[in-house]
Amino acid sequence: MNLTITLIALNVIVSLSALYLDQRIFEKGLLRPYRTLRSQTWYEMITSGFLHANFSHLLVNMFVLFFFGIVIEQTLGPVHFLALYFSSLIISSAPSLIRHRDNPNYATVGASGAVQSVLFSYIFIFPTEKIMLILLPIPIPAWVFGILFVLYSVYEGKRKTGNVNHEAHIAGAFWGVVYMVLFVPNSVDHILTVFGLL
Repeated sequence: MNLTITLIALNVIVSLSALYLDQRIFEKGLLRPYRTLRSQTWYEMITSGFLHANFSHLLVNMFVLFFFGIVIEQTLGPVHFLALYFSSLIISSAPSLIRHRDNPNYATVGASGAVQSVLFSYIFIFPTEKIMLILLPIPIPAWVFGILFVLYSVYEGKRKTGNVNHEAHIAGAFWGVVYMVLFVPNSVDHILTVFGLL
């Protein structure tokens, strides 16, 4: 729980400072693939994850991180939790780096990719637990929510409307599951047991 609160505090401090105190923090830390690849500013893959486009963007991400991060931190332990979070910042940045590498005007910020990794690692560990959305207050199994979320993200990503980085969401969700399979012992046996396949 301590690491989750620390990550939330860092996100809040850095994001609000960039939004309301010094715009240079925002410009220096955001992920601009054109700049990142040409100037080798790889740190942007991490720093952009501690910046948010506006207060509501920050609030939603921190709300999700609080509720699922605490559980994942307690379940996996601090080392795996931090490894998952920071590796997902990098993994979820990769699609933007590739797709927008030649677009000098494209930039992205937000902890969404890392937050989705935390959320989907939760879904992987607790697939039958119920998740309820604020806009749709009907409890549904976590694994059903996961499928619906990915389908929605793919659909919205293809529409290419708005400024939400759906590619980062999908990559983060994917990495949350892959991390569990590759690095957390017995995770595959666990999921097979939950669904009565082992």
